Amino acid sequence: MVTYVKHERLWLQSHADLDERWLQSRIAEDPSILGLGELVLLSKELIQPRAGRLDLLLREATSNRRFEVEVQLGRTDESHIIRTIEYWDLERKRYPQYDHCAVIVAEDITSRFLNVISLFNGFIPLVAIQVAAIRIENQVALTFTKVLDHQILGPVDDDLEEQAPATRAYWEDKSNRETLAVVDSLFALVQEFEPKYELKYNKHFIGLARNGKPDNFLTLQPRKQWVRVGVALPESPEITSTLEQAGLKAEFDPRWRRYVLTVEKSDLPARAGALSAHFKAAYSDWTS
Repeated sequence: MVTYVKHERLWLQSHADLDERWLQSRIAEDPSILGLGELVLLSKELIQPRAGRLDLLLREATSNRRFEVEVQLGRTDESHIIRTIEYWDLERKRYPQYDHCAVIVAEDITSRFLNVISLFNGFIPLVAIQVAAIRIENQVALTFTKVLDHQILGPVDDDLEEQAPATRAYWEDKSNRETLAVVDSLFALVQEFEPKYELKYNKHFIGLARNGKPDNFLTLQPRKQWVRVGVALPESPEITSTLEQAGLKAEFDPRWRRYVLTVEKSDLPARAGALSAHFKAAYSDWTS
């Protein structure tokens, strides 16, 4: 039999015992309560260079995505969003090999505040979560409601006709000639088993095309020091093991359903054989 129990909304900002550190600790103990999936705590009160402390740094258990989380009791204000974006920006610059998402957690996220931060959404990956503390007799529960989600502007998949075009010169300016040379070496591995492919330059990544049509079992994102390579293979212990044995830095991204490899110039040519084998496997799986 279900029994009705009266509850009371608690405002942590004015509570004598349950403060911001208490809320941070509850999230740190079980990051999944945020409703953002299976998350793992990386750091709490992480010191930022000349910018204070990041409340929580979390990562997605099955991908290379990280979440920079700022917690505020009471109503959100301008300084909160500036601090959240600043910490997100610092972390993404320090660790560009990961995908980063800024997260704001507050007790009261106003409509005016939502209007402001929605302007950034799609350009800055930003999630807003409203937290409520509920007291039932002598116990306290927390509820988290996502009121603004990160909007992805465009998919990294085979629908490249909608992607903004770019040129090799654009990517040379964005990365450098050295990492573009790594892209060329990786692309040469593809041409060994399918010479009809060509590189297709887009503003967010470099893809593949065959007979003028996008065909992306492989995506390439050059950075200053390495290339981020997306290989369209399903997640499996066997594939993960072979990548690790080959000494390749790789994580599986469930959102795009592919392994993401970080390839540096020093990885070639020693790991070219392992890379080629996985590219062939992805091609076979993609075209079957």
